[in-house]
Amino acid sequence: MNFDSLAASVVVTGFPGRVPGPDALALIDRGVAGVILFSENLGSPAEIAELTCVLKRRAARPFLLSVDQEGGRVARLRDGFTPLPPMRALGQANDPALAERFGRLLAEECRAVGFDLDFAPVADVDSNPGNPVIGDRSFGRSPEVCGMLGAALVRGLQGGGVAACAKHFPGHGDTVQDSHRTLPRLPHDLARLSRVELPPFAACVGAGVAAIMTAHVVFSALDADLPATLSPRVLALLSTALGFSGVTISDDLEMAAIADRFPIGEAAVRAVAAGCDLLLVCHRPDRQAAVIDELRRWAESSATAADRLRRAAEKVEALRNRWAAPPAGFDPKRLRRPTALALARRLGVKPSGEDPTDAKERPEPGASRPWFGVRR
Repeated sequence: MNFDSLAASVVVTGFPGRVPGPDALALIDRGVAGVILFSENLGSPAEIAELTCVLKRRAARPFLLSVDQEGGRVARLRDGFTPLPPMRALGQANDPALAERFGRLLAEECRAVGFDLDFAPVADVDSNPGNPVIGDRSFGRSPEVCGMLGAALVRGLQGGGVAACAKHFPGHGDTVQDSHRTLPRLPHDLARLSRVELPPFAACVGAGVAAIMTAHVVFSALDADLPATLSPRVLALLSTALGFSGVTISDDLEMAAIADRFPIGEAAVRAVAAGCDLLLVCHRPDRQAAVIDELRRWAESSATAADRLRRAAEKVEALRNRWAAPPAGFDPKRLRRPTALALARRLGVKPSGEDPTDAKERPEPGASRPWFGVRR
């Protein structure tokens, strides 16, 4: 068994700039599952589509291209795309049909430029007004509303042919610290989590969400030492409390909450051993290579480790086979369609250069066609 390619297959990487350099290409050749793109990677819609085609052609296999496209302040796709408000606007509207249309629009515009996986919806409940990182990215302060709208957005996004990922499990909404900068801690026990934090994730699971992203947050009543991403006790809740059998994705292991406390390779091994199937390592090629190297060594160390890595890789492969589209030509008519602009206006955003009287409703397109013999 080639443990190196097996280790690479559970990692998603990123790279700086508009063009993948030698390090990024070497990691693709080594077998990584996919690439995440950020604002610094992205130009015009035509340039984005060309970049995604270059990456997929280089991989020559079902290859996941992912993005954080939520709306509001977390929207990597901006110029030339339909401007959308944060998810709080959907919470205020409190209309599942509208949230499903929002998800379908996200899918249509992500798919138009080659993305397969959108790290949305945010399933965190905005229970703490002092939270520096969630806020209006959440649908609101009601677990029931967050669940209802999160599930609707999942249906729309995946109905449009793009995998959804609910985040940040088991809940980042009550923190007063940002895990990009430090390690937040919460005292919540399982009773509190079951009442507030878990219901939106359960609703997304019920809607068939493809993936769930973990939070770099310590829930001290469950595990006083390890953040959720590295904690078997916390991640076990995905199957025991939620019945989730999809892909569990770590938040970026280079965030300070993890990187300041654990060597990157050790963090990767702990995360997979705890229950993460796919690891985000978004920025530094030396850390990306170190993660693959350490996962390979871990798999070589015991049959138990090799079996766990194999099971993670199989789940990731199923995700890739179902959702990763082949490289395709760019059609600008798929962006800023009249129905999309009408939806933006309904949610309080007036797209620049558009007359609100121009938009007319027409049916949304169906899901994408299958690739590699599997329905996406």
